[in-house]
Amino acid sequence: MIEHEKWMEQAFSEAEKAYQKKEVPVGAVVVYENRVIGRGHNLIETLQDPTAHAEILAITAAANYLASWRLDDTSLYVTLEPCSMCAGAILNARIREVIFGASDPRLGACGSVVNILQDDRLRSSVSMIPGILQAKCESILKDFFIKLRKDQLGDTLN
Repeated sequence: MIEHEKWMEQAFSEAEKAYQKKEVPVGAVVVYENRVIGRGHNLIETLQDPTAHAEILAITAAANYLASWRLDDTSLYVTLEPCSMCAGAILNARIREVIFGASDPRLGACGSVVNILQDDRLRSSVSMIPGILQAKCESILKDFFIKLRKDQLGDTLN
């Protein structure tokens, strides 16, 4: 469990970068042979790209590092439960396991709404560990959306 927390802290650092850029604070890292080979944080607003999720960016960086789209022996640590787009990318990349912090009851595709990573119809069985540093990961998201609403409310009052 301590090992998982160590890597989730790395993903959380990425989420903090997203927060500073006024992006939804989600961060991800791909770990291979006990080192980070890919990192990413949400850049949807910055790049005006709906696919610029933390997981996608981390997976792309890891594939570039390994010079292969097959990430068989890797683990993905992400601060928020992946959505269906990211879960599909995880399957396509053949990532071995996904460890996430906060669940996403609205869009989560790793058990909250659907479970793409362990759907027998897709012949997939990615190992999952939810809830690592859950309170911390939830807290940054809650803080971000409270601040966003406050800023938006302030804009309407001016």
